[in-house]
Amino acid sequence: MRTDFRQRLFQYRSYTPIPFLILMLIYSSPSALSIGSGLIIVCLGEILRTWGVAIAGSETRTTGPVGGTYLVTTGPFSYVRNPLYIGNILLYFGAGIMANTPVLALIALVYFFWQYSLIVSLEEEYLLKTFTKEFIDYCKAVPRFFPTPRKYTGGAHEQPPLQWKKGFVSEKRSYQAIFILTLVLFGVWFLKG
Repeated sequence: MRTDFRQRLFQYRSYTPIPFLILMLIYSSPSALSIGSGLIIVCLGEILRTWGVAIAGSETRTTGPVGGTYLVTTGPFSYVRNPLYIGNILLYFGAGIMANTPVLALIALVYFFWQYSLIVSLEEEYLLKTFTKEFIDYCKAVPRFFPTPRKYTGGAHEQPPLQWKKGFVSEKRSYQAIFILTLVLFGVWFLKG
């Protein structure tokens, strides 16, 4: 049986940023301004990710077949259907700004928007099949990628609890990566300055 290309993208989504980050480091020419402004974008992305993971839980880290226990519509999911992917895009774009590699930052922005669009189409097929009417109602009220200022309050289905501690624990590797990236870029700036 042939595997859906979108499933492969989903399965390896944690590894696709690595080439971009390597290129950004190779071609980096950071300044205090680029590091500071990019770090703000990175932190916004990570805050969004942490909030989403604190609600959606460990299912956000799966690499097997697309699936899920809940149709999560609370927290950041009440403003945008894919806050974790938006958070990731902000992380990668912000890293490019920190490294002062605007062309690579834009390429990453376009690439990851394309990649996540394909992954989301696969995830939404599952959600439509599993939560049919609830998911249709949710999609009508909440945008896929561009947040709405209006909070979604519909749906009477069960929601997972907000668990900040689990969110922080789940994102530990991301915090470490951001810290290391920031130190490396400060080091490059210091050495090149």
